Amino acid sequence: MGHTVYYRTKIDRWEEFRGFLKKICEGLGFGFLEGEDAVIIFPECHGVEPLEIKKRGKGFVKTNLVEPCHSIYLLVLHSVSSFGSVELWED
Repeated sequence: MGHTVYYRTKIDRWEEFRGFLKKICEGLGFGFLEGEDAVIIFPECHGVEPLEIKKRGKGFVKTNLVEPCHSIYLLVLHSVSSFGSVELWED
């Protein structure tokens, strides 16, 4: 199995992004932890790692193509572009 999503983020409107993501996670029933320069999403899918998004930096997360969490992570990561910029690739 094993599938990984890699990303690089630069979020300019950090406070707005954190608020947006918190609402999304509450609506989905996912856990959400926010820090000064990073947020972590804790999904309800087995075999999917928590997603950490940094204000600026690189990251990766193993999703193992488990749905719906894999697709939700892709949507969340692509939403970063509304608040800054994101590069995303998978293998």
